[in-house]
Amino acid sequence: MADPARGTLYVVATPIGNLADLSPRGVATLAEVDVIAAEDTRTARKLLSHAGIRGKRLLAYHDANEARQAPVLLGRLMEGQTVALTSEAGTPVVSDPGHRLVRAAGEAGISVVPVPGPSAVTALLSVAGLGGDGFVFEGFLPKTASARRRRLALMKGSGRTHVLFEAPGRLAALVGDVAAELDDPEMVVGRELTKVHEEILRGHASELGRELAGRERVRGECVLAVRCPEIETAAGIDLDAELAALLGVGLSVRDAARVLGLRGISRRAVYEAARRRGRDS
Repeated sequence: MADPARGTLYVVATPIGNLADLSPRGVATLAEVDVIAAEDTRTARKLLSHAGIRGKRLLAYHDANEARQAPVLLGRLMEGQTVALTSEAGTPVVSDPGHRLVRAAGEAGISVVPVPGPSAVTALLSVAGLGGDGFVFEGFLPKTASARRRRLALMKGSGRTHVLFEAPGRLAALVGDVAAELDDPEMVVGRELTKVHEEILRGHASELGRELAGRERVRGECVLAVRCPEIETAAGIDLDAELAALLGVGLSVRDAARVLGLRGISRRAVYEAARRRGRDS
């Protein structure tokens, strides 16, 4: 239970591009708090200026200093001050720093209040039209090709839409891996969402890969939605070949059994096939 004698931590969503997307409640909250913990103070100042807010105390709070700044902000909250946590864009703590402060505040009995608003995840999902039984937010996949392919292999057959973030310079490589590891699924790529040069690309991964390969350079923030259809039956599946492919990208036998289980193959059958290959783990 929150202690009324202590301050309040507000987790405030900010625009992902279009400054007009800051909610009236977000404006009021930023105007009223004692201090704003901002992932990027330059972006925060621009937003505050747009909203007509002057003279606010800003404290930089990002990946590099989160471990050091969280106790400082917690101390302010314990003293009864109010703090707004903002990320550079979108909803804080979703692939952005903030979890240390949010968790510590909750454990200390401090009220943590969401001030919802823009999110690149929901923005893309709302226009993707991919359907599926829910969605899974994957965030940024590993930078190395082998680790990235392992993560993609675990998505296969999930029956859900998976949402990923990626830097523009690595976008083409990721789309190529999606095509190869997930049997060329339908996907949607959002670039520069809500901004002047917003672009939404739709199609199968191989099609989008060719489109991106023809560009000299991809710019801007990128969000991807990948549809991974559920595979209902194991009929016609070559277990040895499928297992070899999964083990070949670095999955453990346990993870391979999980993936193949979505395709109707029992864990026992997978482990027996693995033992035939001389693999127990």
